[in-house]
Amino acid sequence: MDRIDRKILSQLARDASLTSEQLGDKVGLSPSAVHRRVKALEQAGMIRGYRARLSDEARGNPSTMFVQVTLADQRQATMMAFEQALERTGHVVEAYLLSGESDYLLKVEVAEDDSYERVHRDILSALPGVLRLVTQMTLRTLLKDD
Repeated sequence: MDRIDRKILSQLARDASLTSEQLGDKVGLSPSAVHRRVKALEQAGMIRGYRARLSDEARGNPSTMFVQVTLADQRQATMMAFEQALERTGHVVEAYLLSGESDYLLKVEVAEDDSYERVHRDILSALPGVLRLVTQMTLRTLLKDD
């Protein structure tokens, strides 16, 4: 990957709807050259996909919580069961394995027509191996990587 590829990735990260012509104008290449490079970046796994950025209204005006999860133990079977079940929940939008006091950090979004109490009780607490949940609710988003 060279400097031009990094420019292409930077532009696509800002706006994935750019045409090859628009992208070529921004990075100084012909549309066909940009198209070939984008295809190569996709095949190399550098571009994993494209998505629509939805407004909060379109997503149900969700509230965001960050939940620290501590498991009963850190055995591989416990962690795998937790992670597999986590993939089936619709409210967890990001999840991270941590070092330190908690085992995982989850970013949870709850639409305005739902309640976090229900999500906590029926979904998060029911995940395999959960010993403790500590939730922090966001008041306002300052920076966001859409």
